[in-house]
Amino acid sequence: MAKRDFYEILGVSKSASPEEIKKAYRKLAIKYHPDKNPDNPEAEDKFKEAAEAYEVLSNPEKKQRYDQYGHQGLGGNGGYGGGGMNMDDIFSQFGDIFGGGGGGFESFFGGRGGRRTKKGTNLRVKLKLNLKEIANGVEKKIKVKRQVLADGVTFKTCGTCQGSGQIKKVVNTMLGQMVSASTCPACGGNGQIVDKKPAEADPRGLILKEEVISINIPGGVADGMQLSMSGKGNETAGGIPGDLLIVIEEIEDNTLQRDGNNVVFDLYVSFIDAALGASIEVPTIDGKVKIKLEPGTQSGKILRLKGKGIKDINGYVKGDQLIHVNVWTPKQLSKEERTALEGLKDSENFKPDPGNSEKSFFDKMKEFF
Repeated sequence: MAKRDFYEILGVSKSASPEEIKKAYRKLAIKYHPDKNPDNPEAEDKFKEAAEAYEVLSNPEKKQRYDQYGHQGLGGNGGYGGGGMNMDDIFSQFGDIFGGGGGGFESFFGGRGGRRTKKGTNLRVKLKLNLKEIANGVEKKIKVKRQVLADGVTFKTCGTCQGSGQIKKVVNTMLGQMVSASTCPACGGNGQIVDKKPAEADPRGLILKEEVISINIPGGVADGMQLSMSGKGNETAGGIPGDLLIVIEEIEDNTLQRDGNNVVFDLYVSFIDAALGASIEVPTIDGKVKIKLEPGTQSGKILRLKGKGIKDINGYVKGDQLIHVNVWTPKQLSKEERTALEGLKDSENFKPDPGNSEKSFFDKMKEFF
């Protein structure tokens, strides 16, 4: 099922301010919060949907990509991208959306009866891809240095919060006693702290380890697009690993230019080949192919090679290759060549006569796009 528009989910316009976006999300989070809707899968789905929309629209970089490319710009394909947020992600990232004393969701709703799962930090890498890899998709193996728990690390219950992950304070107000909860500073909300660790590990029990990670890149990605591999970021003691964020860098091709899912090639032919017709070899993403140039081909004609473009990231359909024909006019002529051409100058067939059957450049572009 197609994803709903993020602006529609939050009920705001594209011109909404960050404060308006936050206010809209807060309203939905209260309405569909699991504590207010126990055993209600539909409410939980809407709670997650609102959190995913806010996660994108509250981030200027992600919002810009979404405004320009839609869901496709977030790499939402094949398990990549912003989709599939779980409850741990939501409470760890947006727990402070309600403000006030660091209590977050817990203090607003009176506590969720357990410590919040901590998430490790994300890692970001840049991955350069050529046009062929982008067109068809590719599997890449990259080396990543990430923080992982060292062998032999053991934990014990945090003495500060007694394993709850929270520090609760009772405050007397005009309305009576109120309980505020904040994340335990000693264990970071995990409820556990490192007991024993090897000498090479840091105080959190982590070491830096280089790993080779295999990444399946879907066809149709674009320059600047960010893909995500869940759980392949830095680990954290007592929590879940962060994510590996892969930023796509498109290597510019020397002969083919990308235009959406189509590729464009400028073909230069001699006047003689254009007049007589010819069989000409042209490059494509998958190698060279021969095309037939009809006699009398005019400069500016656009030829189409069906399915020789780039795979759509949200489907299996491929774009096309468009070949722009440019008739090359010689800049230098020998005496013999000049004499031969001057002899044809007054020939009736060499006088321009486009007529109504010849389309303008703009008409040709309309035909193909």
